[in-house]
Amino acid sequence: MSSHALPRLGGGAVNGPCGFGLRSRAISTMKGMQMGLWWVWLYGFLLIGLSLYATQRLPSFNLTRPQNFNHKGLSPPTVTIFSAPTDPFAASADSKQNLAIRSWLALSPQIVVVLFTRHPSFASAFGSRVLVDSTIDFTFLGTPFFHSMLEKSRLFTTDIAVFVDPQTVLLPDLISTLNYAYKLDRDWLLVASLRNVSYFPFHLDDAGEHWLRDDGQRVRRQEEILGHHCEWNHCEDRMLMAWNNRNLPLHNGVLPPFLYGKGIHNHWVVNEAVSSELRLVFDASSTISCLSLNYPEHWSELPVRGSSVFEIENRSWEEGGNSHLGALYGSMFFREINYSGLVNLLNCEGQYLFADITEDSVYPSVCRTGSGWTRRVLRSCTQRKRMVSAENVKSQKRTLNCSMRDKLKSSESLDFPFSLESLLSITADENKTLVLAVAGYSYKDMLMSWVCRLHQLQVTNFVICALDQETYQFSVLQGLPVFHDPSAPRNISFNDCHFGTACFQRVTKVKSRMVWKILKLGYNVLLSDVDVYWFGNPLPLLYSFGPGVLVAQSDEYNYTGPVNLPRRLNSGFYFARSDASSVAAMEKVVKHAARSNLSEQPSFYDTLCGEGGSYRISDNRCVEPETNLTVHFLDRNLFPNGAYLNLWQKKNVKKACMKRGCLILHNNWISGRVKKLERQVVSGLWEYDISRRMCLQR
Repeated sequence: MSSHALPRLGGGAVNGPCGFGLRSRAISTMKGMQMGLWWVWLYGFLLIGLSLYATQRLPSFNLTRPQNFNHKGLSPPTVTIFSAPTDPFAASADSKQNLAIRSWLALSPQIVVVLFTRHPSFASAFGSRVLVDSTIDFTFLGTPFFHSMLEKSRLFTTDIAVFVDPQTVLLPDLISTLNYAYKLDRDWLLVASLRNVSYFPFHLDDAGEHWLRDDGQRVRRQEEILGHHCEWNHCEDRMLMAWNNRNLPLHNGVLPPFLYGKGIHNHWVVNEAVSSELRLVFDASSTISCLSLNYPEHWSELPVRGSSVFEIENRSWEEGGNSHLGALYGSMFFREINYSGLVNLLNCEGQYLFADITEDSVYPSVCRTGSGWTRRVLRSCTQRKRMVSAENVKSQKRTLNCSMRDKLKSSESLDFPFSLESLLSITADENKTLVLAVAGYSYKDMLMSWVCRLHQLQVTNFVICALDQETYQFSVLQGLPVFHDPSAPRNISFNDCHFGTACFQRVTKVKSRMVWKILKLGYNVLLSDVDVYWFGNPLPLLYSFGPGVLVAQSDEYNYTGPVNLPRRLNSGFYFARSDASSVAAMEKVVKHAARSNLSEQPSFYDTLCGEGGSYRISDNRCVEPETNLTVHFLDRNLFPNGAYLNLWQKKNVKKACMKRGCLILHNNWISGRVKKLERQVVSGLWEYDISRRMCLQR
């Protein structure tokens, strides 16, 4: 065979140095491929492991950190949430209100919560970001007035104000929606319907950062909560309202004194805001998750201040969404609802859009052009998808066009369910002492100024005796503890019922008769006319005189000399204890006044100090011999009448009185209701805003 013969191909070995090199390279290549595959698998498993670990470390559906607002270098808006919890058990760990408030605080570290309540325990229960404000107007049962809450909220510095029901859990989409709305170049009011939750097996962890299920596992997606026993309710008055705070009012006109959570105040505000066209008003129910916790709790049946009072409050006139007050003010002030100007805010594919579902139109933004506002209709390939979002909202009827006709049915008159005895038991202090005021409709504004001043002094143990049905219903609507005296004179003049008139004589006799009645029921009584301005609470001093002593203001105008001269006992300010001598002496006064054609004031002096002062034992005391009751005339520097030292003529009445240590100042020794009213208003001793129907904020 020739040496040039070709080698055999196939399975035989390759000999020679070249054949050995090819074999080595093939083996090396195979090993390299195997190693590469192992590294790919290794890196794959490593990435999967890291992904699982990272997933475990992620917060629950972006709970405390909404989308970054700083993408344009802007700071996120400050948000203050306002509410009014009324449940004294709300500081307990298993409370619905506790859970709701913690959900608000979890939205962002910058969230501040303001609670309008008389219970200071709320502040200590939630820390420094929860403020308690008790300076608004409350009813005597402790229910706050919505118009007073709204007015007080304007005093807080914040970019966005939010009003929400105290048992409503809020989720993070609230913050992202508010951030979006805050960028709008105009004033706006946002509303959102609540979703009623009958069962809520979720809670926040101790740090308030993650939502947990009952089994302790974290909630990964917000939809898990939203899909759990939730039902929309667009026709309830409970809803979330938010607006940007630019000092522009929400609407024209004056907000009536609605009770918070007891009427139709939210619908009233929305309706008026739409009608006034001062702000863009839109329904954000589809972008904000507001969960109203309606499920029962084990402590919900517990009494608040004793079983008898709890029963009274349970059946009180304030109960229910269709309360008398809400219905009455609805019928008085509520126009036919017209939400034709209300726009819906949608969240379609992660984008916020405005939609007018009545026109089947979608708007990505609302822009200012000249003096008017125009909507730019979206024109893009995604318009059809966004229109589908609008149709979804329309099909679910997520609008606020709810009929209020049933809610506006009110009774012809408002009546408390309280007897006089039960009303007194609610309002009396621990010493069974009451402050009694008697007023007719002509003095209703002065009555409210007097009540506001007592609220400022934290005096709550007062009751009002209404001389007429108009005063009674006015007082009921103002949340005052009031009763009507059916035996009061009916022909009371509006402007001509001042000192010396026949009307005045008839009215004053009601006062002594009611004091006598209350004394017989076992309560001490401080009778104060509504034209008496209180600089401080006189009750501790008056109570120190002890039993068997009636203390009264002196009407003496001379600066020197005795203060108990004939007929100088002022029956517009006195304190009587419920003891045998006081009850018997007051009976004598009432019977003497019934036979007299004068006012009750002369009957007080002639009965207790004797005609001409025959029972005087010193310059400031008398002793009635049959009942052994001592009458003590108060120091006029502490309890001055309207003529003493001409205090009402001072340039600064308040400063002059406080310099002398006045506890009260009587606005008497002036003839005529209008003059009396003007003198008190001009002096600055006036505490009621008549136009806004609320106490002045001092």
